[in-house]
Amino acid sequence: MTAPISMASPNRRAMKALSNGVLVVIGIVFLLPLVWLVLASVDSSATLSVKWPETFTLGNFTAILTPERSLIPLLNSTMLSGGCAILTVVASLLAAYPLSRYKMRVNKPFLYGVLFGTCLPITAMMVPVYSLFVAFNLIDSVGGTILFLAATSLPMAIWMMKNFMDSVPVSLEEAAWTDGASAMTTLRTIVVPLMRPGIGVVFIFVFIQTWGNFFIPFVLLLSPDKQPAAVSIFSFFGQYGAVAYGQLAAFSLLYAVPVLALYVLVTRLGGGSFALAGAVKG
Repeated sequence: MTAPISMASPNRRAMKALSNGVLVVIGIVFLLPLVWLVLASVDSSATLSVKWPETFTLGNFTAILTPERSLIPLLNSTMLSGGCAILTVVASLLAAYPLSRYKMRVNKPFLYGVLFGTCLPITAMMVPVYSLFVAFNLIDSVGGTILFLAATSLPMAIWMMKNFMDSVPVSLEEAAWTDGASAMTTLRTIVVPLMRPGIGVVFIFVFIQTWGNFFIPFVLLLSPDKQPAAVSIFSFFGQYGAVAYGQLAAFSLLYAVPVLALYVLVTRLGGGSFALAGAVKG
């Protein structure tokens, strides 16, 4: 008796070809803007169309590599994003620890309330926030802006941090508690080292979210020397619709480098996975 020959049905092959075609189209849609950025950054007469440069030039990069155009805004973005990410990671660690380790009735309502905070549109919050900043004389304050950015990033960071913390076995902490260690000691010496990749993920998430935030710094920071790169990009848009496309593309490439460098750095320092299998044996 011969075994039946397994063949894919025509409908299955057609669906596979259709899905692959859709993925290719989506990939091209995402790839075209990147191609335009690279080509326009070295084109002396760049336009909105994707075209091969007639003459290659580095003049666009030379024009933007000045303190006023790029260096100071990028430094401001690094201060805002780094300060917000560090503050958010520390606060979310302290908030997620009792939610992960202690089973209380208020855990779920609290988490749902935190999740509801992520649904509030930032545009609806800015009017009362602006009034609050004026009342406390925090307008045009980098520190006050970092605090508010951290507050807006905290709800999602708490959810993410709690999920990562749940994967750390409680038995490791119980052994330390038996030796007399406090909860803060176990958090600092046991939980945090074991969930470094998760902390890196939260840090990158908050940093990138703050790095691309335009609306909050635009409203709360008034001085040009305090505005981040996401706001200073306005300088490439002139009057009557004139746009320096070549310089805009060069600035966009420069604007993306710190985030990519941070991602590579954190993934290398944090490791690839939680090394918990050997820690709980014995």
